[in-house]
Amino acid sequence: MSSREHLHDELNTEHLHAGLKGRSVRGGVVTLASQGTQFLIQTIATVVLARELPPADFGIVAMVTVVTGLAMAFADLGLTEATIQRKEITHDQVTSLFWINVAIGTGLTVITAALAPVLAWFYQEPRLVAVTLVSSVTFLMGSLRGQTDALLRRQMRYGYLGFKDVAASAIAVPLAIAIALHGGGYWALVALPLTLNFMHMVISWIMVRWRPGQPRRNTNVSSMVAFGGNVAASYFVYTLLRSADNALIGWYWGAAPLGLYSRAYNLLMLPLRQLSAPVAGVAVPAFSRIHNDAVRYARYYLATTNLMMWIIAPIFGFMFVAAEPVVVFVLGGQWRDAAPVFQFLSISAPAQVLLDTVMWMLVSRGLSSRLLKLLIYISPFILGSFAIGLPFGVKGVALSYALVLLIIFPWILKAAFRDTQLTLKSLGRAVLFPISTSLTGVLFAEITSHYILTEKVILQFLVVGLGFVIAFLLAALVRPVREEILSFKKIVADLRMSN
Repeated sequence: MSSREHLHDELNTEHLHAGLKGRSVRGGVVTLASQGTQFLIQTIATVVLARELPPADFGIVAMVTVVTGLAMAFADLGLTEATIQRKEITHDQVTSLFWINVAIGTGLTVITAALAPVLAWFYQEPRLVAVTLVSSVTFLMGSLRGQTDALLRRQMRYGYLGFKDVAASAIAVPLAIAIALHGGGYWALVALPLTLNFMHMVISWIMVRWRPGQPRRNTNVSSMVAFGGNVAASYFVYTLLRSADNALIGWYWGAAPLGLYSRAYNLLMLPLRQLSAPVAGVAVPAFSRIHNDAVRYARYYLATTNLMMWIIAPIFGFMFVAAEPVVVFVLGGQWRDAAPVFQFLSISAPAQVLLDTVMWMLVSRGLSSRLLKLLIYISPFILGSFAIGLPFGVKGVALSYALVLLIIFPWILKAAFRDTQLTLKSLGRAVLFPISTSLTGVLFAEITSHYILTEKVILQFLVVGLGFVIAFLLAALVRPVREEILSFKKIVADLRMSN
């Protein structure tokens, strides 16, 4: 095959339309498997590093992460999403986007490095200078792999992406652990993301045959840059909304209450990220390929949402009832006061999952400006919920946020569904059975917990689980519920046919 044909294969997506459903299902399975493997590797890293390093070492790196975390929202200006979403794209356009990425990455590296003495002065911690200087390189490495990663996702090469993710973690985590075991201290925590980014960059360039040319003018990327800029701004607003509660609690109540709240929130986000990240990696490229087919698009979106709800609703229903044993089992008895916060936040979990799907939908349809406007419009409501709950402590913030998000969510969905075949009624049908069955499970779990009292955490899990088992067995007697659950066999059949 000639180099021109190789290049065409890297950029062309017409062949993906055939068997798209089976390809997406297979990609979802591969992505979930790689995500599970990474989760296991990262858990090992968390356990070992937490035992080898003192809290102060984590604190030093966290001080730098405050700056790098916000900067990551603008790290590639949303140009990877632009490459994935674009129906047709040329070599010159990808080249232009690559060099724009590199320019942004270089700029963020320089800016972050320049902030090193400022951070050291602000925190009165001279060690932050070296840590910030080294950490700043992450942006440059990320910019060098942005378009190669985008091309892998554009081509829906989920096996390659899964291998890359696992291989990078398998190298970075042992290296970080080795540094910690040999007395490297906080440099082990600095080395982990740096090594991850470096390995991602190297493996991506090995896997992708495309290579950038020299930057040229008049490549017609202005619309893609505008699209990507809106995506980046949207992610920035989203990041700010998700961190504003922490900033307000820390300012108003201090470090100890913030610790309870942040641990409860991170515990909530752990299963959400494990589901959302792999599904997003499959859904956005797949939805981008069919966004002009309104009927097919709506069908795929509703099927994806239905499957996600069957997974996530029972999990968070269980966590709502078993909030205290979950917190004690995972975090330890000293975190028992975080249980009510965790319980209140779990109320909003299904809405947060749906909010993620709204973002995928608008990005895949090329409506990044609408996404940005939507996030800006809801910002006063979210920030207002934090302010309302703030005087009542961390539990007040958690409950106020959950209730306000649930109240405004129908309006968010209605705005996102505009100009599609999707309606609130069709979405309601898609989530009715998983939500109602899980709510029934919550009711039965509360009843069984009330009548079967035990102090042992494991037994508490079993008692709550018994309530959900009863609810799901009863739900299986209802024919429409049974048919919906059995319909997932078609996914397995699609997976087998696509092999």
